[in-house]
Amino acid sequence: MATYAVGDLQGCLQPLKCLLERVRFNPAVDRLWLVGDLVNRGPESLETLRYLYSIRQSLVCVLGNHDLHLLAAWHNVERLKKSDTLREIIEAPDADLLLDWLRRQPLLHYDEPRGIALVHAGIPPQWTLGKALELAAEVEEALRDDGRLKLYLDGMYGNEPHKWSKNLSGIERLRVITNYLTRMRFCTADGKLDLKSKEGLGTAPKGYKPWFAHKDRRSRHVKIIFGHWAALEGRVDEPGVIALDTGCVWGGAMTLYNVDSGEYHRCECADDGNLRQPPQPDKLNVHP
Repeated sequence: MATYAVGDLQGCLQPLKCLLERVRFNPAVDRLWLVGDLVNRGPESLETLRYLYSIRQSLVCVLGNHDLHLLAAWHNVERLKKSDTLREIIEAPDADLLLDWLRRQPLLHYDEPRGIALVHAGIPPQWTLGKALELAAEVEEALRDDGRLKLYLDGMYGNEPHKWSKNLSGIERLRVITNYLTRMRFCTADGKLDLKSKEGLGTAPKGYKPWFAHKDRRSRHVKIIFGHWAALEGRVDEPGVIALDTGCVWGGAMTLYNVDSGEYHRCECADDGNLRQPPQPDKLNVHP
């Protein structure tokens, strides 16, 4: 039995299948961890979601910002943007089945025996792992509650509050939790978010750092696997932090990581999220 984690799929199904074939993934015994952003921008969002649903018993999946956007558009199609490739999912005959499954996935997963957390964007420096799990559960409860789902999805958009406070309540509380776990890149040591800067490490606004670079980060004892930040290209010089979004949908690569052995594999992608011809699924021996 092997356990693998893979970077943001974003509707790029063929590179995922390339990687799973390369490692001879067997859904009967192996496990696949997904860092979120399963859909959108790539060429096969619906096919990707259907494939994942077919092997759902073999998956650990956390939600990303694009997944939440899909759920919001499911309840209000006017939220779709011109660049989205989500309409085919919403209009599919099995949409309710697929999206009801999707909304029941967590925002944060912790594998206690391995001491590894799986999250889309990261854990803010002022939160312990326990606090992050506790607050993630509040959003997960809203997503799974039929009576609260639409209210949450309609209210989750926006960059404020910029910082967590225990005094927050209602949709503002859920929004900032969501932004930390699914949209965060740069923040201050006390967790003030900058959600406008999206480039590499050297583009941090004054007074801000990547969330994982704060020396007093309270989740430092936990190994964290995350995606979301394609501009990092998988290169993070921070012990115990594994960045897996290597920009497949932007013409980069899709990266697969063996959680136990530390081995990396990748499939190079074309600009449309399909495989380059000929495909070059290289095994990476150097920790990014």
